[in-house]
Amino acid sequence: MGARLPAIESFPSLRAWQRKALVEYLRRRSDDFLAVATPGAGKTTFALRIAAELLADGTVEAVTVVAPTEHLKTQWSVAAARVGIQLDAAFRNADLHSSTDFHGAVVTYAQVGVAPQVHRRRTMTRRTLVILDEIHHAGDSRSWGDGVKAAFEPAVRRLMLTGTPFRSDDNPIPFVAYERGGDGLQRSRADSVYGYSDALNEGVVRPVIFLAYSGETRWRTSAGDELAARLGEPMTQDLIAQAWRTALDPAGDWMPQVLRAADARLQVLRAGGMSDAAGLVIASDQQAARAYARLIERVTGERAVVVLSDDQGASARIAAFALSDQRWMVAVRMVSEGVDIPRLAVGVYATSASTPLFFAQAIGRFVRARRPGETASVFLPSVPHLLGLASEMEAERDHVLGAPKRGDGLDDELLERAQRSEQASGELEKRFEALSATAELDQVIFDGASFGTAAQAGTPEEEEYLGLPGLLTADQVSVLLNKRQAEQLAAQRRRKADEPVPAPRAASAPLSAAERRVSLRRQLNALVAAHHHRTGLPHGKIHAELRRRCGGPPSAQATIEQLEERIATVQTL
Repeated sequence: MGARLPAIESFPSLRAWQRKALVEYLRRRSDDFLAVATPGAGKTTFALRIAAELLADGTVEAVTVVAPTEHLKTQWSVAAARVGIQLDAAFRNADLHSSTDFHGAVVTYAQVGVAPQVHRRRTMTRRTLVILDEIHHAGDSRSWGDGVKAAFEPAVRRLMLTGTPFRSDDNPIPFVAYERGGDGLQRSRADSVYGYSDALNEGVVRPVIFLAYSGETRWRTSAGDELAARLGEPMTQDLIAQAWRTALDPAGDWMPQVLRAADARLQVLRAGGMSDAAGLVIASDQQAARAYARLIERVTGERAVVVLSDDQGASARIAAFALSDQRWMVAVRMVSEGVDIPRLAVGVYATSASTPLFFAQAIGRFVRARRPGETASVFLPSVPHLLGLASEMEAERDHVLGAPKRGDGLDDELLERAQRSEQASGELEKRFEALSATAELDQVIFDGASFGTAAQAGTPEEEEYLGLPGLLTADQVSVLLNKRQAEQLAAQRRRKADEPVPAPRAASAPLSAAERRVSLRRQLNALVAAHHHRTGLPHGKIHAELRRRCGGPPSAQATIEQLEERIATVQTL
């Protein structure tokens, strides 16, 4: 008899962007459609609504969903079943055909890459809609890209979804249209775009507050030399990578201090309106993940759920955690993308993976809004590259073919080689031995602006930021952070006024470079806040305009000279 057609009236009401994109899709009726929407915006609901429309009007007879991981297969199948679309998540290549009890199947990119002809035959047997979830994965390897193209060329319709339509390489993504710009480079062209900034303004996602921690790190090289460096200070690429890895060492003091601060933030959120708020630690490898779980139990007195990459029972553990009241989960890769745990509100970025793609997908785990006013807090190492990514959360990117690699003061190739998630513990540990690391709050990043100062862990200033109310709109976060910064500046001026006048011969100690940068960042933020109150422009847009006029990276990474130039420029806007 076969599976019943889904009832359109059973679908939940669509958000504004979903309605607009649906209308555009139905208007075009083209074979290929690329929808770009920030993580947490509701891409799955949008895609299933299109599937229901096409099944109902007879355009297609079957649906195939291609997902990045085994866990996401289950998640898609459950979500589809809720709206009357039956998808077989247990389908295997050896099955050749789906049971008539189902409208179609959910498979992985790896599954398609291994046997593209199996999926081509399935696609040719019935008129098929193919939903390619997180389509950028189709460029992960030549076999995956070629397999996806071979398998699904005969499809009647192809719907591509992604929250991050960019890659670090030049592998073209199958079925994605590219257009050549004035600079001669080809860029991916989306048919519908719904960015983080739009979603934030409409309350679809949470505002994210980044708390960056620096600290002193010490390690021993393979030659027996002991080196020390302050995390976040200007260094060579090699030293940045090694200081970063030293900070993340479970045996040092950096991770326990950061986990203690993150748990304090989590308790504030739970007491302030998010009673089921949960935390997630994203680790570089399985050994570190287990060690961090032991640290969490020592720091909090509660056990953490540990989820390793696609291990047996991982999907069940994630599902159980999502519905439980447990506070902490530790994972390596599989919760970095697509996994839906709406109560996640505090994150610890304890991985050395640093590509924009991985960072955006990881932060996407914390942004899904359930009710107005919820905020997310992410703790991360004070590393220039990560600070830049945190400052550019609202930037919309396209996949660019043939683009020159961005340096940003870092050798990306070296970092990717030295820090690749599952392999970093091999090559790098042979080159050095982590000795010690301490953690200090360096700065707070929100909406492209940097707040705070380098303060010892446990000081009143750190406690102020950890104690921010958990229920705040994006505008309220900006107002509160700027108010706190103004109060800190006023207190600093009062302290200076109360200091005894030095003896005539005593020269006042000049500010260090780090202290000058902190002071200039505060001054710049205060001026941006004043401009915001005069014009109503968002803080992030003002900072972006200053960067456009003056050049240079976000203020979290900017040099003293760049900050001084922006301070002079903002006063002329």
